[in-house]
Amino acid sequence: MKLVIQRVDEGLVTVADKVVGKIGGGYVVLVGIGKNDEEKVVRAMAKKLIDLRIMADEKGKMNQSIVEVSGEILLVSQFTLYAQTAGRRPGFTQAASPDEARKLFELFVNEIRKAGVIVQTGQFGEYMKVTLTNDGPVTIILES
Repeated sequence: MKLVIQRVDEGLVTVADKVVGKIGGGYVVLVGIGKNDEEKVVRAMAKKLIDLRIMADEKGKMNQSIVEVSGEILLVSQFTLYAQTAGRRPGFTQAASPDEARKLFELFVNEIRKAGVIVQTGQFGEYMKVTLTNDGPVTIILES
């Protein structure tokens, strides 16, 4: 599993010019599910994301979690995080199948919601446009 986490002042995702997910301050997270990922990996990555202390405290230091600041998370599924680029055209054989990825992505969303975080999402498998205002900028990459 691969996560690209961007701390944001705001973020939104559109499908066919319609806003399907929108957040204020928090994280926009691009989520890649690999073909070898399983439920225990997804749960561990959800906990890691929730506990990660990259939100600013009152002194502007990265010292608080998304829960501590009552931030929001916009999750966007993105199989292209598993691109293999040995040649000129990327291959995606390391990405999970769409059915398995959808199941694990939904588990990831639910695990984060169980922690009390407001979660918005894009639409799985759709062509999406993501707009965000990166705060910092802070961008963190996590891999299982």
